[in-house]
Amino acid sequence: MWFNKSTEAVLEEFKVNLTTGLSENEVLQRREKHGLNELTSKKPKTLFSIFLSQLNNIMIYILIGAALISGFIGEISDAVIIGIVILINAIVGVIQESKAEKALDALKKLSTPKSLVKRDGESKEIPSQEVVSGDLVIIDAGRYIPCDLRLIETANLQIEESALTGESVPSDKQANLIIEAEDTPLGDQKNMAFMSTLATYGRGVGIAVATGMDTQIGKIATMLEESTDEQTPLQKKIEELGKILGFAAIGICALMFLIGVLQDRDLYEMFLIALSLAVAAIPEGLPAIVTIVLAMGVQRLIKEHAIVRKLPAVETLGSVSVICSDKTGTLTQNKMTVTHFFANDEQEEITSIDLNKEAHRLLLENLVLCNDSTYSETAKTGDPTEIALLEAGKRFDLSNDLLQKTYPRVHEIPFDSDRKLMTTVHNYNNQFIVFTKGALDSLLKISTDAYINGETVTLTEELKNKIIEASNKMSDDALRVLGAAYKSLAADPSKEGRIIEENLTFIGLVGMIDPPRLEVKDSIALCKKAGIKTVMITGDHKNTAFAIANELGISNNIEEVISGSELDKLTQDQLNDKIEGLSVFARVSPEHKVTIVKAIRSRGNIVSMTGDGVNDAPSLKAADIGVAMGITGTDVAKGAADIVLTDDNFSTIVSAIKEGRNIFNNIKKSIIFLLSCNLGEVVALFLAILLGWASPLRPIHILWVNLVTDTLPALSLGVDSGDPTVMDKKPRDPKATLFAEGAGLRLILNGALIGFLTLTAFVIGNNLYPDSLMHAQTMAFVVLSISQLFHSLNMRHPDKSIFQLGVFTNKNLVYSILLGILLQVIVITVPSLASVFKVYPLTIRDWAFVLLLSVMPLVINEIIKAIRRNKISGKTV
Repeated sequence: MWFNKSTEAVLEEFKVNLTTGLSENEVLQRREKHGLNELTSKKPKTLFSIFLSQLNNIMIYILIGAALISGFIGEISDAVIIGIVILINAIVGVIQESKAEKALDALKKLSTPKSLVKRDGESKEIPSQEVVSGDLVIIDAGRYIPCDLRLIETANLQIEESALTGESVPSDKQANLIIEAEDTPLGDQKNMAFMSTLATYGRGVGIAVATGMDTQIGKIATMLEESTDEQTPLQKKIEELGKILGFAAIGICALMFLIGVLQDRDLYEMFLIALSLAVAAIPEGLPAIVTIVLAMGVQRLIKEHAIVRKLPAVETLGSVSVICSDKTGTLTQNKMTVTHFFANDEQEEITSIDLNKEAHRLLLENLVLCNDSTYSETAKTGDPTEIALLEAGKRFDLSNDLLQKTYPRVHEIPFDSDRKLMTTVHNYNNQFIVFTKGALDSLLKISTDAYINGETVTLTEELKNKIIEASNKMSDDALRVLGAAYKSLAADPSKEGRIIEENLTFIGLVGMIDPPRLEVKDSIALCKKAGIKTVMITGDHKNTAFAIANELGISNNIEEVISGSELDKLTQDQLNDKIEGLSVFARVSPEHKVTIVKAIRSRGNIVSMTGDGVNDAPSLKAADIGVAMGITGTDVAKGAADIVLTDDNFSTIVSAIKEGRNIFNNIKKSIIFLLSCNLGEVVALFLAILLGWASPLRPIHILWVNLVTDTLPALSLGVDSGDPTVMDKKPRDPKATLFAEGAGLRLILNGALIGFLTLTAFVIGNNLYPDSLMHAQTMAFVVLSISQLFHSLNMRHPDKSIFQLGVFTNKNLVYSILLGILLQVIVITVPSLASVFKVYPLTIRDWAFVLLLSVMPLVINEIIKAIRRNKISGKTV
């Protein structure tokens, strides 16, 4: 660890001369050994590989098997229909996921294109990829750091590291430090500079100690490569369902053969019947419907300002139980803001400044004039702390440009980290004024008076203690405190050779912080109501993190806060045991974030990680769902995330979770609907064969119902209007099956009912037309199809009547039912189609029978729902 070593030891270890730097010969040798200073990445996915990944699903395997068998026995139309379903499912998935992983490419782009190095005794500007270990790299304001550096010379150097460490303000760097503690976080390594961070102030020289994949950014890139995409809860459930259906189909086929042997039936006939049952057991349209419903959810989420990069992430949103959020730029505005001030012996909010009070006016003029940054409505440059001071002045019409013109600067003493002060001298109303700002302890040492209520008074110990107490109070609220002082002189002190920073008059203090986003507090409260815990993860110090967390309602106890150094002392198992009592993680590294996410997931939680910096990327990948900021977020974070917020609004996450919950509920409706329909087919066929009857349905009848008649209502259920009370409920248990909360029982009862009604139609047809099996099969086919269409109305809500919900509140479903009935009529009445489906034209009497039977699922379910509602209301009373 280079921060433990002296600059002399580092120079010695890299065998480099501080005066001349490396020679070109040494550079070539080192580049040959270590390679270029760039990040390597794995080969991006091709469209073909993405297409193949869409087929890697147990349900798809079963469908492919069914298509092959159908083609082998000559049922070409069946095989073609199944093949079309598989193709549609894969194409929809490819369209949504065709964007290859861009995280590592984005990491590459972060490296600066040019670097200034010293070689052979000369300063040279070279492409950053050509920097090698041991190079002496020259740093100045506005230049990106090309690799990890051990600083060997600094002059007021400040480096913006928020994208790496998460810290809100630039870090002061000091080359002469030697840091003893081996567990020092990146943000506290003041003698180091890291690849892709930005120098905002001062200058320095560093020796390249790590390049390419060996840098801290490189370690993040390695973590991104090593992380694997895990299945979402819905994907796992559908895979489990596919296995169950696959085994069920095999079991049914075997049972049918056994029954056929016992009944002395023809084996080929039994094979066709077994195939019919296998087709009935498997909802062929299910994979495509789930994919299409998720894709439609993606379109709805775009309107909510959330772009989904991976389809399954839509469903995962609905099951999130913990949101891990980065602080800087996500919960906060990523903009230092002056919020409080102390002047005239009083501490108040910045909005209370009164320019008619001399101390208030002097304080603001000090902050604006003793300042090297620039600020306007369209642009701002310089140190974030100084920009915050200029913004405070602008709020009271004291703009930097105007004051500098009115009171021109004639002399200055720049800030440095030893004095912790900055001083400027201005021509001020026909005299000269000295404005000094900086750390309070340094300021009090050179102040002899204080300006209070229009009077200059002696700075007594009692008054000093009062000022220090005000400063401590601001610090306890996690505010960064700056002091201001001045003195008036008749002549320019710089020309007289006088010491300027002495005998000053103390004016006051200002406290600033990166404030929370205004809307976040309400969103976090809504998350609590919905049973979702919000966890803050930040690179800021413990007190700062707790102050923000407390204000937002994330934490109200300092015991819920843990720092990175404390985390290092815990094993993963120890953290897993302790994790539920923690809600704020301060001063953490990228490795810590991944460990935290793993610990939270170990408790059975579905975790969303929200962030915008490079340091967030590994944890975005490690979480069940990664959410990146679209405006302030780095390309690395966006590339690693599943969802990108286009408005950088934490509240959008809550809206997306609400949408995700409704999408899952709708998918569940579609799945239960399809399975209950397929169960009805199985019941009808199985009972008929068990009783020794002819098959009431042909394989093509079942395929038609599964892929056309069922699919349209299932899709309409998938886009049903959302439940307005969905955020009043706790997150669903990720271990709960799709059949929880009575869904399994309703599936079985409705499946049995549809099967019974289908058999009833077959029996009626046989009795009416004993010489025409095709006629009886046609009646069974129509009842099976139309009864399932009416059953779709039952699926909109387990308890509420369709009339309570409103028949036309889901117009798509109504249209689907009408279209399904029309298609069924066309299949039976158009001669060319009737010959393909082997069906018989029905009489008016036949239609009366089949329509009466078909509407029974709706009637019976409405009666059951009414009874259930009466029981619930009776208990309530």
